[in-house]
Amino acid sequence: MAVLNDFKNFILRGNVVDMAVGVIIGGAFAKIVSSLVSDVLMPPIGKLIGNVDFKDLFVTLNGKTYQSLDEATKAGAPIVKLGVFFNQVFDFVIVAAVIFFVVNRLSALVTPKVPAADAAPAPATKECPECAETVLAKARKCKFCGSGV
Repeated sequence: MAVLNDFKNFILRGNVVDMAVGVIIGGAFAKIVSSLVSDVLMPPIGKLIGNVDFKDLFVTLNGKTYQSLDEATKAGAPIVKLGVFFNQVFDFVIVAAVIFFVVNRLSALVTPKVPAADAAPAPATKECPECAETVLAKARKCKFCGSGV
């Protein structure tokens, strides 16, 4: 019974709920980014490189040549899927960049702005150039000798 109460308290804490929402939204965001990379960004990049379809960019390890990745997979050939790897790298870079900018902006909003400290506060007193006595900084005449300060 105590374990169930501990579990209930754990689940109902705000951190766990926030984390669960973050994981769900992160999963959906990852699908969007994957589609952006494989369906929007990679085709023009492949076109610029010379009509390369990154999905079909692969190397077989058995020395045989196949026309497509599907053909090599069906033949059971050992494959290094370079195109899939490149897509995953681009996915990671885009997700990392977006997370960096979101966290950067959120921390700027959440972190209170601390005003920059002035170099030094203005001195409260100054020295009279005639008699060398100390007078208030706001004074226009020395209270000791009457000269202008």
